[in-house]
Amino acid sequence: MNDPNQNTVGELIKAFYDEHRGPGYLDEVSIIKGWSGVVGPFIAQYTRDLYIKEGVLFVRLTSDSLRSELSYSKSVLIKNLNNLAGRDVLTDIVFK
Repeated sequence: MNDPNQNTVGELIKAFYDEHRGPGYLDEVSIIKGWSGVVGPFIAQYTRDLYIKEGVLFVRLTSDSLRSELSYSKSVLIKNLNNLAGRDVLTDIVFK
């Protein structure tokens, strides 16, 4: 029989990160790690320095034309990245 006071290792890790890095940290990590899978390898090769701050994903791109093209796809990218996390983590994306 399962003891209700016992937690899985995954639950303990999540609780640790929630306490020390803030709630949602693991979701942010999954979004950053999943970026190349969402945008594909071609776009990923022009991507540098991804980070999330207060629900905004900041992405530095090495191509000006790609920056312009991706700005038109923001809403689709936000939707797909939030689906990857399993909840609404991102509210916006800033391409630098």
